[in-house]
Amino acid sequence: MAKLYFYYSAMNAGKTTTLLQSAYNYHERGMRTLIVKPAIDTRAEDSPQAPEADEAVPLGVVASRIGLRARARRFAQDDDLFAIVRADVAARGKLDCVLVDEAQFLRKAQVWQLTDVVDALQVPVLAYGLRTDFRGELFEGSQYLLAWADNLIEIKTICHTGRKATMVVRVDEHGRAVTDGPQVEIGGNERYVSVSRPEFKKIMAGEGRVELQQAVLPLDMPGETR
Repeated sequence: MAKLYFYYSAMNAGKTTTLLQSAYNYHERGMRTLIVKPAIDTRAEDSPQAPEADEAVPLGVVASRIGLRARARRFAQDDDLFAIVRADVAARGKLDCVLVDEAQFLRKAQVWQLTDVVDALQVPVLAYGLRTDFRGELFEGSQYLLAWADNLIEIKTICHTGRKATMVVRVDEHGRAVTDGPQVEIGGNERYVSVSRPEFKKIMAGEGRVELQQAVLPLDMPGETR
């Protein structure tokens, strides 16, 4: 029985990596997937490996921080996701899974359309996204995924304090919290930091700052010495 899954987390928890691993698992078994992403997220589109735009099927790229990437079907805020999936099935045959990147940017109607993909087409949908914005408020897409998804799965990540990170702060060039501005402002590690709830309160109150680009330690091989 097909289900709608919502995988949620703060930033840098590996949501896109998990999405691409799930897609690979399907393909490894000879099963076809459709990856879709909001057109508003263009962070991977300037890559030299990005596919050329197609007027009939607007292609984009889903890319993880560790280098995994795949083609994706881009959609706009007023696109009907049920119609997109149904057209894909009509054009290419049986579909085994739909995977949605940056699902927090979905509109309410689009989340409902994903439930139709599950219920009417019997195609599982795996949606991956942030739960809350830089103010600690729910995104529209996340709100209705939390309400309507069959399964909710948290992907955990870590605050610089060592606690579990559950919140996201938008920061300026000095690492100070930005408390005003539009809910949607595309960015990565240069604009957003995942923190624990206590740290979120502290930073939003102006009592601290965070490093934008923290040192990335190499992954050591077992038995390796330096």
